[in-house]
Amino acid sequence: MTTDPKNANDLCQLDALALSATIHRREASCREVMQAFLDRIARLNPQANAIVSMRDDADLLAQADACDALLARGESLGWMHGFPHAVKDLEQTAGIVTTWGSPLYRHHVPQADSLMVSRIKAAGAIIIGKTNVPEWGMGSHTFNPVFGVTPNAYDPSRTCGGSSGGAAVGLALRMLPVADGSDFGGSLRNPAGWSNVFGMRPSRGRVPKWPADDVFFAQLSTEGPMARNIPDLAALLATQAGADPRQPLSLPKEADIGPDRLARDADHWRTVKIGWLGDYDGHLAMEPGVVALCERALQDFSGLGCHVEATPLGFDAESLWRSFCALRSLSNVGRFEPIHADAARWAQVKPETQWEFEQGRAMSTSEVQRATVVRTAWYQRVLALFERYDFLALPTAQCFPFDLTQRWPAELNGRAMDSYHRWMEVVAGVTLAGLPALSVPAGFDARGLPMGLQLIGPPQADQTVMQLGHAYDLATQWVGRRVPAAAGLATAPNA
Repeated sequence: MTTDPKNANDLCQLDALALSATIHRREASCREVMQAFLDRIARLNPQANAIVSMRDDADLLAQADACDALLARGESLGWMHGFPHAVKDLEQTAGIVTTWGSPLYRHHVPQADSLMVSRIKAAGAIIIGKTNVPEWGMGSHTFNPVFGVTPNAYDPSRTCGGSSGGAAVGLALRMLPVADGSDFGGSLRNPAGWSNVFGMRPSRGRVPKWPADDVFFAQLSTEGPMARNIPDLAALLATQAGADPRQPLSLPKEADIGPDRLARDADHWRTVKIGWLGDYDGHLAMEPGVVALCERALQDFSGLGCHVEATPLGFDAESLWRSFCALRSLSNVGRFEPIHADAARWAQVKPETQWEFEQGRAMSTSEVQRATVVRTAWYQRVLALFERYDFLALPTAQCFPFDLTQRWPAELNGRAMDSYHRWMEVVAGVTLAGLPALSVPAGFDARGLPMGLQLIGPPQADQTVMQLGHAYDLATQWVGRRVPAAAGLATAPNA
């Protein structure tokens, strides 16, 4: 399919790197690009509610004009020069409201950008607003009392997941060229899977976070990229990544993290082994159809030449989950202690967050120690698995997108869920081990609901994971094959 760079609809359909090339070739001005996306957001976002705290159109167009003036002088800020970009509403943005989805911060305007935002702006992006999140980023269902709920791009009666839900929907509906997010309990992986796009949780330390209160203990959450293809994803990760002296556990920027080294010879994949962990030997409650759909997606990896085999977890899955819960709750105690001290403010905090705080505050030192011992043992088990397999695979969620009116699934396949996040247990092992994990589209069930597959790589093998995801994307083309009806597009061009 050919595209007309002057056509607003086509500009919004372009892959991010293709859009960058179009801008830098002066085939479309930054103003034209900005206007195209603003028009699209005005048309689709009232129903999608993916982008919040939008900035004034006139101001954004003036910034686009400034970007055009730079190009006229032969200057470019970077590959995102003139891009409209919305930042996840858990990230500080200078001069733009940052609420964390909480009514306590409804009018909070930071004085400075977070490190990730400053890097994205340095690459040339124009920040147009924020993407919607669950309150405090808690729970994989994007709703909050400040901005309301963000429905699924493929079925507005169902959830889009979270906490990077607004980012995923904004991408799926072509309201954003790329999107940023963050991930503790699957927050980049689950909404990407439920939006038929790509989301990557990078290796621990790959994308440093600042500001941060605890640079040594807070190792379980990370920021990362979302995109509609792997080259775009790799380009955004390269922008986000790189050591920062304020984060002593951050990784140095590697030359091979980026879009230029994704292709591998077809013969390469014939030597690759993928271990399919499925439902953890029956431990995980799964909605019927999830495992079967993911196993069909794994056949496409076999088609590439990969050897795929089911493998046992070889670890006590319940102790793994308990370790994750303990360390997650513990991380929230200090964060919410000041709010808890004020009864009126605490009453405005969502019940799931209050539960996390109380769980963490009630833990003994021996319980914390046991959680860290289990985490260490799990990491050793992961290393043993990677002696046998090049990659591991899991679903991105244990159910398909659920009803928008539910807070979270209370029951799954006949099993009661004992917490607001138990149905997302499938993502916890990756978080604890700090592994790179890429959510790729796995296809759709008979109802047209999307599901994702986690491709998990060895420690710090981010580029290798993206190479496999790129080969899979070229073979399947899910993003272009199944565009949301709400997007009003028949196909997505590969320009």
